[in-house]
Amino acid sequence: MSIENENPENENLNSDVNSAENQSVKEETVEQNSELETAADEHQEIEVTEENFSNLSLKEALAEMETIVNKEDAHHFSKQFNALREQANHKIAEELEDKKHDYVEQGNPEEHFDNHHPQSSKLSALVNIYREKQDKFHKSQEAEHQKNLEERLTIIERLKNLYTTSEPGTNLFKAIREVKEAWGNAGQVAKSEFKNLNNNYFHHLKMFNEMLDLNKEYLEQEFAHNLEKRQHIIERAKELLDEKVVQKALNELQYLHKLWKEEAEPVAEEFREKTWEEFKEISNKIHERKSELIAVLESEQQENLDKKNKVIEELKTLSAPQNINHSFWQQAIKRVEDLRAEFLKLGPVPKKLSNQNWTDFKQALRDFNTAKNDFYKNLKGSQIHNLEEKLGLIKTAQDNMNSEDWDIVVPLFKKLQEDWKKIGHVPRSQANKVWDDFRDACNTFFKNYRDKNNATGDNWKENYKNKKALLEELKALNDEEGAVEKIETIKNSWNAIGKVPKDKLSINTEFNKTLREKLKLNKINEFDLKEENLTENQLTDKARKIKNQITDLESEVVQLENNLAFFNSPTRENPLLKDTYDKLDSKKEQLESLKVTLHNIIAGE
Repeated sequence: MSIENENPENENLNSDVNSAENQSVKEETVEQNSELETAADEHQEIEVTEENFSNLSLKEALAEMETIVNKEDAHHFSKQFNALREQANHKIAEELEDKKHDYVEQGNPEEHFDNHHPQSSKLSALVNIYREKQDKFHKSQEAEHQKNLEERLTIIERLKNLYTTSEPGTNLFKAIREVKEAWGNAGQVAKSEFKNLNNNYFHHLKMFNEMLDLNKEYLEQEFAHNLEKRQHIIERAKELLDEKVVQKALNELQYLHKLWKEEAEPVAEEFREKTWEEFKEISNKIHERKSELIAVLESEQQENLDKKNKVIEELKTLSAPQNINHSFWQQAIKRVEDLRAEFLKLGPVPKKLSNQNWTDFKQALRDFNTAKNDFYKNLKGSQIHNLEEKLGLIKTAQDNMNSEDWDIVVPLFKKLQEDWKKIGHVPRSQANKVWDDFRDACNTFFKNYRDKNNATGDNWKENYKNKKALLEELKALNDEEGAVEKIETIKNSWNAIGKVPKDKLSINTEFNKTLREKLKLNKINEFDLKEENLTENQLTDKARKIKNQITDLESEVVQLENNLAFFNSPTRENPLLKDTYDKLDSKKEQLESLKVTLHNIIAGE
């Protein structure tokens, strides 16, 4: 937009000091006000860059709304508040849509879905509070406008008295300056009152000028004062040419035109056209920089679009993997969360492509979730097949656990144990039960086998004596250097000792309790001990315990990772998530250690 070429001051003022001059001065003042108002109104059309809230999450949008509501001048932020409200409603609708999609994907009837969002109440409360503050502001503004109207009417009355009832000796120059200053400082009035009020003021100002026998000295002082104002405005406009922030320059230029309209009254004829043309030329140059602002914004939006499209393409790749397994999907879930956060952090894209870009992103997320869910549904089916195979092994073990045909049944049970290890996971709800049933059948058989072959070889009383000595040795240990090695030695010696009398079996319980205390004192896990001399049953029992603990730890790790996924920015730098990440690292470290131990047991190392 350019400034009008027509100078709002093109009025003919005679240089002679007479009544015609006074009439001309006032007519120019009134008409100049109308002309400058037109020019300034054009500059009020400067567009202010609209803030974009499309990259804010629901939580962030509500937080921004709450910040505005708590501002003392909240009424100045109505556009931002309405835009944030639309963003919050948009996010709530999207989240409900996603939850509804997942709900239906899981096989639930659509009509049973609960459409209530937990943040809807907060959004409604913020909107109601802001509306109340707006009503309160408008009421106070109406009262302020009424007060200002009365003040301006008083000023007009003072102006009227200057040319109707002024006392002899009154310094009219000083008096008119005070009236003009009071008028300039008076506050705003309602738009419906402004035009008549303004016309009334300038009518009486015209009458005052007509009354005055203005002399040349007064005019020169008046013109010099106004010329100084214009020069200050022009100098500030020149500085705006070097302002790096284009929007800031445009906003301040609008304010300068307001000052020109309201305060830079007529100047001497030789300066009128010159000053106006200079100010107009500078204004046009500043407005030409709007193209720079638009070009920068378009470049940034195109760059954001390219980055967002790359995110969408990677999401599509993750939705159609080549190698599908549990490990892949766990890593893919983490990567998708990172990509989602990256997409939301990126700024706006070209408006005509914004909706399609957002739709493509949401569809890519849905495709990924669908592929992930399909994988785990199929995984559950394979676990059911594994369960059936293990139940078959249990049936064979139970049918033969009391057999004494050692040459046939001993190899059979060893084969059953080998086959058991080769079968994959079963549903977690059945894992412990099927293992206990299989272990009990195997233990029953091998107990019968050992009792039959080794009963006469055990010196039980001597075994008790040796175990009693090892127990006392274990109790005497503390957390000194080398304690862990001593504990391992004692435990291996204990494993090598045979059975004790039935009435002395409590020594085993006492030993295990003491062992746990010493392990805790020396900060070492029971499964990290290097044990020797374990019987096959003891090895099997130890492996079972480790498997159970591995299963529990894997579940805890998945739960912690799912908890992190609920955060918009689940990074380690977030102080709220520090404890969660520390706990997650500890669980993973313990999990890896247990897997190594289990591997060593299975491998016979």
